[in-house]
Amino acid sequence: MEAFVLAAGLVFNVETLLTIFLAAVFGLFVGAIPGLTATMATALLVPITFYMDPIPAIAAIISCTAMAITAGDLPGTLLRIPGTPASAAYVEDSYRLAQNGQAGLAIGIGVMGSVLGGLFGFMFLLFAAPMLAKAALGFSSFEYFWLAVLGLSCAALISSGGLVKGALALLLGLFISQVGMDPLTATPRFTFGVLELMGGISFIPVMIGMFAVSEVMRSGRRAMAAVPQMSVKNPFEGALGAIWKYRKNQMRGSLIGSLLGALPGVGGDLAAWITYSLAKRTSKTPEKFGTGHPEGLVEAGATNNSALSASWIPAMVFGIPGDAVTAIAVGVLVMKGLDPGPTLMTLRPENFYAVMIVFAIANVLMLPLGWVAAKTARHIFEVPRALLNAAILLFCIVGSYSINNSMFGVMMMLGAGVIAYVLEARMIAIAPIILGIVLGPLVETNFTTSMMIADGNLLGFFSRPVAAAFGVATVAIWAFAAYRAVSAAIHARAAQTGPV
Repeated sequence: MEAFVLAAGLVFNVETLLTIFLAAVFGLFVGAIPGLTATMATALLVPITFYMDPIPAIAAIISCTAMAITAGDLPGTLLRIPGTPASAAYVEDSYRLAQNGQAGLAIGIGVMGSVLGGLFGFMFLLFAAPMLAKAALGFSSFEYFWLAVLGLSCAALISSGGLVKGALALLLGLFISQVGMDPLTATPRFTFGVLELMGGISFIPVMIGMFAVSEVMRSGRRAMAAVPQMSVKNPFEGALGAIWKYRKNQMRGSLIGSLLGALPGVGGDLAAWITYSLAKRTSKTPEKFGTGHPEGLVEAGATNNSALSASWIPAMVFGIPGDAVTAIAVGVLVMKGLDPGPTLMTLRPENFYAVMIVFAIANVLMLPLGWVAAKTARHIFEVPRALLNAAILLFCIVGSYSINNSMFGVMMMLGAGVIAYVLEARMIAIAPIILGIVLGPLVETNFTTSMMIADGNLLGFFSRPVAAAFGVATVAIWAFAAYRAVSAAIHARAAQTGPV
């Protein structure tokens, strides 16, 4: 109880509450612009968090991400341009509803469903995280090594582009994390005599370049979609009734989103596609899906923010980010001296509960801001793309320069942006690269520590029950993925050659 009171004092002050509000407005604006993602919005906020206290800094990331993901439904509803990969799952239904004069219903379901789903995920995180933290206190370097590898494996396997491209992106991130001084021998690695590389490649400029600069490059010649002539007269009209009618879908979407979001590397994008497909398969009227039917919209919309809240479980409990956004958050937590992991809830529980309170406030804040967004969406879309790109690039340069007050950070940012632009043009996902950079040192440190404990015997990684379970699961996942890839290649070759 004392920890909760201290947490309330950390959150309910002018600085933190104002930060939550301003970050939510920023997330609303970025999320509503087609092509600009919640991850990019979070990346642009990171340099500003340098000048904040720890709790306001992490509050800015939470509220910005939650609002940006919810606002991603706006361009999908009014322009048929999904704002996030998750909203692409149900964009046909939301757009058809808007075309039928029910734009307020579509936006209302998205916002209210996200609020309810986010609060469900918040409760899931509130109760599950402390129990997992107690179990994690008994973890050794063996368990943490396998847990990090398991998270990286999931991120690589479910990334867009397939197994090979996901693994390639992951290995590239791990390679970047190796640049700098060896943690054991203090010898330089891959520095090529460049003094600035001795301390390693900073995570922040690479992240800003890969998510923000690459998007500016892609959208530089792409015209903004036409501003819709429709206006939302009564936002949320009929939304509460639709959610009540499909309350089973709402609960199922929230539950599945929370369970899947807690798995490292899964996140809300995959969960929304799964729940939308499940809603269609179990519906009494599956033929209505894609024609402006709210049933799938309710279930998949609830999944978005419940998965977002639950995705913080591996980040807060184990220090293992589950997706790109929580990877950014873990970086900020470490930078502020709040090392995520089981000790965060035992040594400084007030910080953990402060984060929980921020989750609740950010989700409730979606209702009034979502209403305003529905009424003013057309004006948000009218921002010229050229001015928007110029502002984003300015933020990128200032943020990258402020890391070490050096142009080297800006050069790294620009280089990372070009690399990300080339990779995404070839359908290679960026998120595994970021996770590889963040988790690379953790994997390396725990691997070398475990090898010293086991005297170089690899069987030592399976000597403890929990470590053995994680290890077997990781090996099984990769073996199954390799089997499917080989099997698919054999079948494809057989189909091309035909029967003999």
